[in-house]
Amino acid sequence: MSILNTIPEPSRWSRIKKSKIGYSFRSNPVAVVSMCIFVCITIMALLAPLIAPFDPYDPAQIDIMNSEYPPVWIDGADPQFLFGTDDQGRDLWSTILYGTRLSLMIGLCAVTLQAVIGISIGLISGYVGGRLDSLLMRLADIQLSFSTLMVAIIFLAVAQAMFGSELFSRYAIYFLIAVIGVSEWPQYARTVRATVLAEKKKEYVDSARVLGFGPLRIMVRHILPNSLSPIFVISTVQVANAIISEASLSFLGLGMPPSQPSLGSLISSGFDYIFSGSWWITAIPGVVLVVLVLVINLLGDWLRDVLNPKLHKG
Repeated sequence: MSILNTIPEPSRWSRIKKSKIGYSFRSNPVAVVSMCIFVCITIMALLAPLIAPFDPYDPAQIDIMNSEYPPVWIDGADPQFLFGTDDQGRDLWSTILYGTRLSLMIGLCAVTLQAVIGISIGLISGYVGGRLDSLLMRLADIQLSFSTLMVAIIFLAVAQAMFGSELFSRYAIYFLIAVIGVSEWPQYARTVRATVLAEKKKEYVDSARVLGFGPLRIMVRHILPNSLSPIFVISTVQVANAIISEASLSFLGLGMPPSQPSLGSLISSGFDYIFSGSWWITAIPGVVLVVLVLVINLLGDWLRDVLNPKLHKG
């Protein structure tokens, strides 16, 4: 038996560690710390039903007499409430865990919707070209001329008036995902279109056409993989933007209702109590939101630098 046959193949994890991305990640302390913080926040949010001492969705576990208890490091606190309680008597630590999970879910789902719409339009626009390309890109220009928050505020206000507050509150998460997702698709469409315009003139695309492959297969199986690097970078930034958009809309009363707390609705519910002394109701969820968005943006910056070939020449 040959000696080469006895050498085990390296595992996928070892190949990732030895790759350029793996080396860049290990040598970048900011990226490592940001990833650790993001993973910790995500795991705690996903395991909220197991970690949280109280269920903020269960009215039987909420007592209005426990409202506005301060965090445990302030005099007058109740030891069972680590970060204190909000104005409804809910444990703030438990509510933040559930709210972070909800904000992350809205952000990820909204970005997935953005990516599906934007990538599809970008592929079709760049590959087909002509009048269809001009029409789709003019639609993207029109969409980009409007602020995401402005479009979302108008849409959600109209939806709330049409369906009523009760029905709107029940399906608020779907409204938020839809409006944030539809508002930001041009970012993906423009990036993918630029890649398609550069790739469709190359020899491997001509070879695929000669072999009889259809346009859909060429776009999805051959051209799209060359667009993944910028798509990953955009997605990282867009997740942070979607979380901020959700928090802003919830703060304005057009997002998640108080009965389904997200980070934005938590900040909003405690805003009226800042000057009365119960600052923690707004401040602590605000700090969590800032840290979450910051580490996502830092990871996006690192990923952009790693996947940018212009920074690795020479």
